[in-house]
Amino acid sequence: MHINEINATILHCLGINHEQFTYRYQGLDQRLTGVEPMRVIKKILA
Repeated sequence: MHINEINATILHCLGINHEQFTYRYQGLDQRLTGVEPMRVIKKILA
């Protein structure tokens, strides 16, 4: 489990789509969960 996956899971619990939650930094779109695709960890939500 990566910390960015935990961040994606927390954002999912808050009702925020982590893939669409971006901000512009030095001309590039950045995300709180990084630029690589991260998954929501469903096992810890059960």
